[in-house]
Amino acid sequence: MNIYLLLFLEFFKMGALTFGGGYAMIPFIEETVLRHGWMTTTELVDFIAISESTPGAFAVNISTYIGSEVGGFLGAIIATLGLVLPPFIIILLIAKVYEKIKENIIVQGAMLGLKATVVGLIGATVLSVGQEIFFFDGINMAVFQSANLYVSLGIFAVALFLLLYKKLNPILIIVLSAAVGILFGYTGVIKV
Repeated sequence: MNIYLLLFLEFFKMGALTFGGGYAMIPFIEETVLRHGWMTTTELVDFIAISESTPGAFAVNISTYIGSEVGGFLGAIIATLGLVLPPFIIILLIAKVYEKIKENIIVQGAMLGLKATVVGLIGATVLSVGQEIFFFDGINMAVFQSANLYVSLGIFAVALFLLLYKKLNPILIIVLSAAVGILFGYTGVIKV
């Protein structure tokens, strides 16, 4: 199958079938890129971090990147269009009828089920990405002797504290975390 058609179809499917935004889409993206051999898990996790750190919607950023890696500039455009077209069409249709049906018991039940599923998808993403960040070589005794684990856990704990309790701007936290990572990598505290 033509790579551009494949990119469009795969990202169209993601856009049509994934509820809950970019984070809920990560397991679907991971399965797709690994199945097609478009990138490794490590490459995907690296770009998840980059996509989250750059302006714009996470799902659009990552689809554009994957499309670019697989099919160049045209691949980036096609993957992005494939991803955004279904939600665009769906939201136009829903906007037309939602006010009339939002009190319907079936619609309310569906929304409750969707919200719970989205939280589950985001939780699965946290575990999957967390495993790649904290235990990238698998869980063994050598991991617990590596400074990388403790530096990553420390940065995670500080970022979580600053977000939850100090209400620091996420952009500032991203910049500070990158600076700390660069410092530790440059000084040899961690091995990249």
